[in-house]
Amino acid sequence: MAGPAPRGRPAAAPPGLLPLLLLLLSAAAIIPRGDGQNLVTEDVTVVEGDVATISCRVKNSDDSVIQLLNPNRQTIYFRDFRPLKDSRFQLVNFSNSELRVSLTNVSISDEGRYFCQLYTDPPQEIYTTITVLVPPRNLVIDIQKEIAVEGEEIELNCTAMASRPATTIRWFKGNKELTGKSEVEQWSDMYTVTSQLLLKVGREDDGVPVICLVDHPAVKDLQTQRYLEVMYKPQVRVSQNYPVQGLTREGEPLELTCAAFGKPQPTDMRWLRVDDEMPQHVVVSGSNLLISNLNKTDNGTYRCEASNAVGKSHADYMLFVYDTTATTEPAVHDSRAGEEGAIRSVDHAVVGGVVAVVVFAMLCLLIILGRYFARHKGTYFTHEAKGADDAADADTAIINAEGGQNNSEEKKEYFI
Repeated sequence: MAGPAPRGRPAAAPPGLLPLLLLLLSAAAIIPRGDGQNLVTEDVTVVEGDVATISCRVKNSDDSVIQLLNPNRQTIYFRDFRPLKDSRFQLVNFSNSELRVSLTNVSISDEGRYFCQLYTDPPQEIYTTITVLVPPRNLVIDIQKEIAVEGEEIELNCTAMASRPATTIRWFKGNKELTGKSEVEQWSDMYTVTSQLLLKVGREDDGVPVICLVDHPAVKDLQTQRYLEVMYKPQVRVSQNYPVQGLTREGEPLELTCAAFGKPQPTDMRWLRVDDEMPQHVVVSGSNLLISNLNKTDNGTYRCEASNAVGKSHADYMLFVYDTTATTEPAVHDSRAGEEGAIRSVDHAVVGGVVAVVVFAMLCLLIILGRYFARHKGTYFTHEAKGADDAADADTAIINAEGGQNNSEEKKEYFI
């Protein structure tokens, strides 16, 4: 006669009774679950294609049976036996206090609640939730214009396809973060996000990367970028090659060089004299201007113009020829570029003339004000005893004065 089966592991059932045993277990699974006070588990978040691990633990083990069920309440593992034919489920650990199972190559269809059951009296049940994350399938930047012109506003769109949950898209121009406008479309359980960026470009943006970066829990450092190509007008600069320092004196040579940079590179460059004809003895060779023998008729503003497909720009050089005996340092020549007119240096004599006119006007104003106040400064006279001065004696004077008092119309005061 066979002895009792060892405690903690049931006796093997005959093969014909196994289907009946599974049927009884499935029926037990619909018994109202207990409070799960003796069972412990955790929710699982996993990226699609990775491995999820489900753990059913017993805090105070009494050798009761532990089993794991899928969202359809089919038994995955009963103790260390796997009735379910899905080979992606593998036993990681089994003991009286834990049943741990791994699920490989997780897909969205695996998402849901998984149940840990403990066959006590009454039965206890607790569930864990598997959440599947799906990173964006593709990340693409579309740009409205492959080549932009300085000052234009261009549109860029970045699309992150088929992610779960929806992706957050961030924009950067170089190291500076920009703000875009996002739209989310949902297809079944997947989300497609498109972010639009409007960007006004300048010449400093040429060759700078615009980066579309994704924030998503399923992926790190996913980004794509496009380099901006911006066309702009030439930047023009005039430099004095000779004399390197000092005065531009009469009888000496002068050599100027014009440098222009733009995109595309300037194809047309020319020298001209502003508001006058170019002297016949001036030699222009490409970007260089040479005057071999300066004289005072050469005074004026010389302009270098450069143009490309985008537009035209220029820079001016103001020339002042000094006497051969001059020793004073000259004013700095203005060679800054301009689009409608360069800023010109102002001669010291002009500044002095303006100051003299202002001083003269102030002196004239002071003289006029002085004369005005002098003419309006008068004497205050009263004539209350009119006629007393002509009296022969004092009594007659008093009588004459009293007569004057009676005639109120003759009493007047004057302010001159």
